[in-house]
Amino acid sequence: MSLINVSNLTFAYDGSYDNIFENVSFQLDTDWKLGFTGRNGRGKTTFLNLLLGKYEYSGSISAKVSFEYFPFPVEHKEYLTIDVIEEICPDVQQWQFMRELTLLQVSDDVLYRPFESLSNGEQTKVLLAALFLMEDRFLLIDEPTNHLDMEGRQLVSDYLKGKSGYILVSHDRAFLDNCVDHILSINKTGIDIQKGNFSEWWDNKERQDAFELAENDKLRTDIKRLSDAAKRTSNWSHEVEKTKNGTRNSGSKLDKGYVGHKAAKMMKRSKSIEQRQQTAIDEKSKLLQNIESSSSLKITQLAYHKKQLAEFDHVSIHYGERTVCTDVSFVIEQGERIALSGKNGSGKSSLLKLLTGDKISYSGIVRTGSQLKVSYVSQDTSFLQGSLSDYARQHDLDESLFKAILRKLDFARVQFEKDMSSYSGGQKKKVLIARSLSEKVHLHIWDEPLNYIDIISRMQIEELLLEFTPTLLFVEHDREFCKNIATKVIEL
Repeated sequence: MSLINVSNLTFAYDGSYDNIFENVSFQLDTDWKLGFTGRNGRGKTTFLNLLLGKYEYSGSISAKVSFEYFPFPVEHKEYLTIDVIEEICPDVQQWQFMRELTLLQVSDDVLYRPFESLSNGEQTKVLLAALFLMEDRFLLIDEPTNHLDMEGRQLVSDYLKGKSGYILVSHDRAFLDNCVDHILSINKTGIDIQKGNFSEWWDNKERQDAFELAENDKLRTDIKRLSDAAKRTSNWSHEVEKTKNGTRNSGSKLDKGYVGHKAAKMMKRSKSIEQRQQTAIDEKSKLLQNIESSSSLKITQLAYHKKQLAEFDHVSIHYGERTVCTDVSFVIEQGERIALSGKNGSGKSSLLKLLTGDKISYSGIVRTGSQLKVSYVSQDTSFLQGSLSDYARQHDLDESLFKAILRKLDFARVQFEKDMSSYSGGQKKKVLIARSLSEKVHLHIWDEPLNYIDIISRMQIEELLLEFTPTLLFVEHDREFCKNIATKVIEL
């Protein structure tokens, strides 16, 4: 066991006026299994890069261990997997690596296949196995679940549960709950550490939020009282000064020098009181910060003239000689939220694309209602560029609703002015989801919509869907999201 000490850490990117971190101090134990959570754009990956020494900062980070980042860049993907592993950790014996692969339920034959021929899930597991063979390293594991199906996520989560000494960035609640024993969270006002898994941290956060909301009501009352008092105080000296030009009740003239002196003293006193009141207002206002607030939205979906929107009747999908799914039959009815579930490569995305009009080779029958309007959220976000306002006009969206949904999902107003190509992966996904929820359609089709999206935003998307109740067909590997949202699950 050793400690990682972070003291008075302050960091901002070149050219930015806002600090990502400001005078942050805490300690981490290198034996902990740390889940790392926080809103998109709050600085999770930035903090990992600071640990790796990639940026200059003020303050100090001290540790007796080296840091290693996952995922590794693989320079020669055409090499056999065993050669790729030897490049990453040259001193490791083959039997040690095969032991790790067994724990991850990966067959030994992957060692003698080109790395590029492995599925995304297999590549993730191979690189994780190599990561945990490195000695005297504290591991920084950044979103390992993005290319894993539900079964793969459970396997990797169980694998990590048996390890220690890492920070894990993941937005999958069930995944974190199974394998971490501490939570490192980036909030609006800094970084907190709590013992326990994500659900325990979230319960504590909800209790703290409820307490802060009650305190915020008191603070706002205090701020209003102090502001009113400050206004009254500033009027004192003006009222006294005005009497210089008046008369005494007896009719004799006032001593203007005396009144002026009295007014000056009153002015000095009132300024002192006003300054103390303003200081108190500023101090109380600083406390109104840490609630993740969001406003209610008015979202409506087009009603369809029939109960049934679409049907798959004994559908099989083919890619050349390969059949990826066979004899799939189900109906999509208004108000249903249907999750397609199955391993990677089982044809889930292909079934979705059949409903969007993509030319995919299949047998069987796909029936869609006449004049059915569909909104599709793809896995790919690389095409997003330009301004949000132009994007809203191109898709004939209510721009105020579109941006209100993004605000609810923690988009800062400054992001509205930026080119979408500069957005993070999570922010781009939020743009696609906000667009879909803003469109007047009968059916929403979402293909892994939550990749890269932070946990709190995932929960808010759940709230929107449960309140809005659209008809939805989706593929998603987040177990908690599927459990909370799906009214029906189709297993492939």
